[in-house]
Amino acid sequence: MPELPEVETIRRVLEPQLQNRTIEKVTVNHKDAVAYPSVDDFCLGLTGQMVSHIQRRGKFLIICMKSGDRVILHLRMTGGLLFTPKNYPEEKYTHLIFHFDQGQKLLFSDMRRFGRFWFLKKEEKDTFSGIAKLGIEPFDPKLSADYLKTYLGIRKKAIKTCLLDQSIIAGIGNIYSDEILFAAKILPSRPANSLTDKEWKCLAVTIPERLEYFIEKNAISAEDYLETKGKDYRNTPFLRIYGHSGEPCPVCGSTLCRTTIGGRSSVYCERCQQ
Repeated sequence: MPELPEVETIRRVLEPQLQNRTIEKVTVNHKDAVAYPSVDDFCLGLTGQMVSHIQRRGKFLIICMKSGDRVILHLRMTGGLLFTPKNYPEEKYTHLIFHFDQGQKLLFSDMRRFGRFWFLKKEEKDTFSGIAKLGIEPFDPKLSADYLKTYLGIRKKAIKTCLLDQSIIAGIGNIYSDEILFAAKILPSRPANSLTDKEWKCLAVTIPERLEYFIEKNAISAEDYLETKGKDYRNTPFLRIYGHSGEPCPVCGSTLCRTTIGGRSSVYCERCQQ
């Protein structure tokens, strides 16, 4: 699943291309891609709308219209977006298409069919997408040792599981929770209520620092993004431990271990992470 750095990369690539462009029509090839409202109302409501800007909230993208209306999108496991020139062939598993003036298209493809769209009018309250239930952004000044300790410090669950709780911090997933905990030298299976004040302070600094680092490493031009069909912008070469089970730790050289925590795989160094 694309996590915060990947979703932010998509936002930065697409926003300059979609700003001030008019949606001439919308084609829905798979009706389940539209969660709200009906497919007909979704298509009709967006026809003729001009894009203002794109926001990100956690792992959600929000395409804002000049009218104040907005489209909310969650890519889920395998969803992807590609802004294409005129006569560009559709991607496999293309379920929804925004047709823009001058012949360009925004294609949404999704092999697993879990991605969803919501269309909301200007004054309409969002009680549909789940954004209202999200916690603070990792870059919010409110993210502090006190905040983390207040909401997570009484929990007996593993700290990795706690970092995945979108109602506390929005955007962290399986990949970056491993990277954050490795950088903070905290074992992912540690009960959250066992962390010290020093470790909470370290986490509060490490969370935004690591995510910003990977956002920067994900940077890609619109041309390269199109050439690779939006599938080659992930920062795999820069991941220090995720996906490296059985390999030497980049810090101490001992073998990285893999375990399962809360149903999620987790890689860690038993020497560096105490």
